[in-house]
Amino acid sequence: MSEENKVVVGRFFQEVWNEGKLHTVDELLAADYVDHRAPAGLPPGPEGTKAFLGSYRNAFPDMQTTIEDQIAEGDKVVTRYSVRGTHQGDLVMGNQRIPPSGNRVEVTGINIDRLEGGELIESWSEFDALGMMQQLRVIPEPGQADAGEG
Repeated sequence: MSEENKVVVGRFFQEVWNEGKLHTVDELLAADYVDHRAPAGLPPGPEGTKAFLGSYRNAFPDMQTTIEDQIAEGDKVVTRYSVRGTHQGDLVMGNQRIPPSGNRVEVTGINIDRLEGGELIESWSEFDALGMMQQLRVIPEPGQADAGEG
């Protein structure tokens, strides 16, 4: 079962993140899917996931995710990934809207996905949001002057 679960998660990364096929979300996620990383205010289940992923695909239309490592045991799959893209559309993070900067970003992250019957049931995720914000020049990198100084 672990290898089959890795295939499902791999499809999610390839078809949804890389190819932007948001309809695949309905195929791979259970109706009662819980995304523990989802920002407040999004609808639950697959609809919230499509809204979340769609906003990132809009902000980074050339986004490409690479699975660096994947480990599966029982009903869980752990994926270490890297993602790169060019900030070409509005990025909404919480109540902050970041207009397109044209900056190229590269960040890493780790997902833990739990599957049941070939579907994703729940997910936890951590990614380098600080690094992304620094690369977008929203937050200064260590050693740089604050954005307000000048």
